[in-house]
Amino acid sequence: MKRQFLKILLAGAASALLAACGSGHDATPTAHTRNIVEVAKAAPDLSILVEAVVAADLAGTLSGAGPFTVFAPTNAAFAAALKELGLSKAELLAPENKALLSKILTYHVVSGKVLKQNIPFNAPISTVQGDTFTIGTNFAITDQKARLSSIVATDIEAVNGVVHLVDKVILPKTLPPAVKTIVGVASDTADLSILVEAVVAADLAATLSSAGPFTVFAPTNAAFAAALSELGITKDALFADKALLTKILTYHVLSGKVLKANVPAGSPITTVQGETFTISSALAITDQRARVANITATDIQATNGVVHLIDKVILPKP
Repeated sequence: MKRQFLKILLAGAASALLAACGSGHDATPTAHTRNIVEVAKAAPDLSILVEAVVAADLAGTLSGAGPFTVFAPTNAAFAAALKELGLSKAELLAPENKALLSKILTYHVVSGKVLKQNIPFNAPISTVQGDTFTIGTNFAITDQKARLSSIVATDIEAVNGVVHLVDKVILPKTLPPAVKTIVGVASDTADLSILVEAVVAADLAATLSSAGPFTVFAPTNAAFAAALSELGITKDALFADKALLTKILTYHVLSGKVLKANVPAGSPITTVQGETFTISSALAITDQRARVANITATDIQATNGVVHLIDKVILPKP
């Protein structure tokens, strides 16, 4: 009974996708004339896959002669993978994550046309990415991380190969480190936890997660603790004074992406807050109160800019 239900499910899903891909006799390309990318574009449930293929610059390849076999994750599969990877869709598709995205996508592609009836069950299947996966007789894929993904529709034909739908993104053995937004980078850094709390309290998280780009000089937890003592204020009191907190935080932010190599040493640098500070060739910041903070780590990449760590909270004019 279970096997029969699976057959019905697979057949129904395939029929639904083929219907979405079009048939008939009008000028629109049919499943018999569309390439793999066009097949995916015609299926609403593969829209994220299409975005990913374009972002990874793989659309030209998968529109070429091939032939290829593509195990295509549905939108729900991508949504689950984003949660698993701790990334937003925008982060995954950002140029900074192109290597990560390409490695994931090419792991879903096999050179040659492998129809359902020719799947070598329980044998390693080599992907374009280089790693292998296996497919069991129950049409479950086991990837390099021992994760399972089910094939939910098979033999969706294209002029340059075939597409099979899968309900989970499969992953190769190793992945390049993911690049996140500035807020994501800070959230993943234990020594920036107070900064993250401050950004949330000042309602700046959305701004610092937006396209930007921004350059953030991020004070460590120890820097914040020293600043609270210097200002004679508790953390709760500072966070409650949104105007003061915003003024201090935006003084740590520059519009644009300024890497260590491009720091204009000795010249006034204008912040988002409006006032300036200077950075010496030794990477020491002098703020508007003639206080000095040292940059202790540089060029921490984010999808929407860059983060530099500093050992002291810098302050604008009182």
